[in-house]
Amino acid sequence: MSKAIYYVSYPLKKGASVPDFLAAAEKLNNEFISKQQGYVSWQQFRDGDIWADAITFETMEDLKNFKVVSKNPSELAEAFYAFINPNPMRCKTHVFAVERTLTKVQ
Repeated sequence: MSKAIYYVSYPLKKGASVPDFLAAAEKLNNEFISKQQGYVSWQQFRDGDIWADAITFETMEDLKNFKVVSKNPSELAEAFYAFINPNPMRCKTHVFAVERTLTKVQ
């Protein structure tokens, strides 16, 4: 079974504090997301004003279960979402199955 990645890209709200946003993400990760079945890691990326999250789970089933429990956002999730501009033209969500991983050849 291959790992699964929940990928979301989005802009932050105008004037949002990046350090506060990152602190909210870390708190959400440490107190909720990392405790979900099959959680592996959460990476955050940035390209100018666009941010992206890639949350990796052991299996697609684990990711699907995470999406179900996340449908009713907790206070921690709401604090994180408060920084995000939910513009549907700029927010993208994908669920990927990892087909292969290439690593450095020794």
